[in-house]
Amino acid sequence: MEVTVRPAITPDVPELGRVLGLAFADDPIISWLIPDPAVRARRAAILFSTLVRHYYLAEGGVEVALDDAGAMVGATIWAPPGKWHVPDAQSIPQLPGLVRAFRRRLIAAAALTETMAATHPTEPHWYLAVIGTLPSARGRGYGRALLDSRLDRCDAEHIPAYLESSKPENLPYYERFGFEVTGEIDATKGGPPLWSMWRAAR
Repeated sequence: MEVTVRPAITPDVPELGRVLGLAFADDPIISWLIPDPAVRARRAAILFSTLVRHYYLAEGGVEVALDDAGAMVGATIWAPPGKWHVPDAQSIPQLPGLVRAFRRRLIAAAALTETMAATHPTEPHWYLAVIGTLPSARGRGYGRALLDSRLDRCDAEHIPAYLESSKPENLPYYERFGFEVTGEIDATKGGPPLWSMWRAAR
């Protein structure tokens, strides 16, 4: 099986959103924000497409994984050092997409984002905001290829990396790549937690 990881480009955005929407359909945080399973994947796709189109793509941290037939099966959304916080001026164009994604849960999503920001490390680092693969592609090395692609760059530049995991069963997976749990974040005020993970510079 051949795995190709390459930078995302603008025409990838709709398919990237669809892939990540399906990947996160069983995610605890996305499920908390979009409770209806009948629309969750579609509205999560709007969320990810919005974030990529209006901010992350221009920052150069979005990559996609393709199978040997050239079909997109996974993606990562990274923010480079010093760019993890979306400036207010770039948040405004995102608002229509965020409203479509979250509807009445928009305020809850904003509060969650603020809580995450308050606990975010200040030391320069690459921030893994999102990683996901299609359910049918899990366990086939696509996630590893996506992580290795950016972590190799982190190592070459001697820069740390940071992420928040929403699934406790994923913690050992990230630990295999050198991440260590640094805390538990109650970003949902009693709902599903997040675990912060830091990977020191190498």
